[in-house]
Amino acid sequence: MLLVAGVVWAMAGEFSSSLPRAELWRMVREGVAGYTAVKGQEAGELIQASGETWRQLRNGPLFTGGAIVLGGTLALLALFYLLRGQVKLEKPRTGIKILRWNLGERMLHWFVAVLFIILTVTGLTLLYGKAVLLPWLGKAQFAYWAQLAKWLHNISGPLFIAGLVPMILIWFKDNLWRPGIDWAWFKALGGLVGRAHPPAERMNAGEKGWFWLLMTVGALLSITGLLLDLPLFGLERESMQMIHLIHGVSAFLVIAGALGHIYIGTIGTEGALEGMIHGEVDLSWARQHHDLWLEALEKEGRFSLAKSDTRIERPESFFKPEK
Repeated sequence: MLLVAGVVWAMAGEFSSSLPRAELWRMVREGVAGYTAVKGQEAGELIQASGETWRQLRNGPLFTGGAIVLGGTLALLALFYLLRGQVKLEKPRTGIKILRWNLGERMLHWFVAVLFIILTVTGLTLLYGKAVLLPWLGKAQFAYWAQLAKWLHNISGPLFIAGLVPMILIWFKDNLWRPGIDWAWFKALGGLVGRAHPPAERMNAGEKGWFWLLMTVGALLSITGLLLDLPLFGLERESMQMIHLIHGVSAFLVIAGALGHIYIGTIGTEGALEGMIHGEVDLSWARQHHDLWLEALEKEGRFSLAKSDTRIERPESFFKPEK
């Protein structure tokens, strides 16, 4: 027995000497402080334990929850379209055009919209690419696309903020909440269900809701994206991981809202997209969807319902229609 014990002890000693770093990792696990000659904010942190927590949250709740939110939104919109169809104009077009969005507003809108689409596609690539695109594209092609997507995402983010800020400032006044009018619009579901079209100003309550979603969650999305894009603020890695999760959650909320906005502004409502493309809408469309805005134009002397029998030609300034 003594001989066996001696052999085991010798083997253990030999095994320990063959793994000289075993003692180092034991001390790391126990939290023993060490020394490094490398300089930097996180140079003294050998193992960043919270990274595993971030990975599990990113690849678990964020990955699955985001898919449920976006998939559910698309399914609801598709079902609604099948049941309701497009909201048609109740009266024939008059041929009378009214300026709704001037040139500057349209340019700013499409600038932000294109960047938003780029950010959405590239952002979803970075989260879902390995699971969805990698099996189709293969490793080499996916690696090229992922690298390009990351670069496009990082470049488009600050440009998106540069467009979002003036857009919010320009349309802030039009999106102030009017309880009596806007609550009535929501109660009538904006005329999307049934045939009654509630009164609405230049921006109806649905558009105001989208605006305030961008003002709040969109602002959070922009700020967190900027912090991730420009690591110049001295944030530790653990803070960056939390910011990344907040960025992801806010992104899914804004994308879901954008899907609804895009649906209503394109196939969901006849004539809505014309205004943002050409700047003008037909008088019948304005009467049906934004009657209070039409009345406000008449009070300002910019339009006469009593004499609306000819096409209205009105010069445009860059951001504000001339009176």
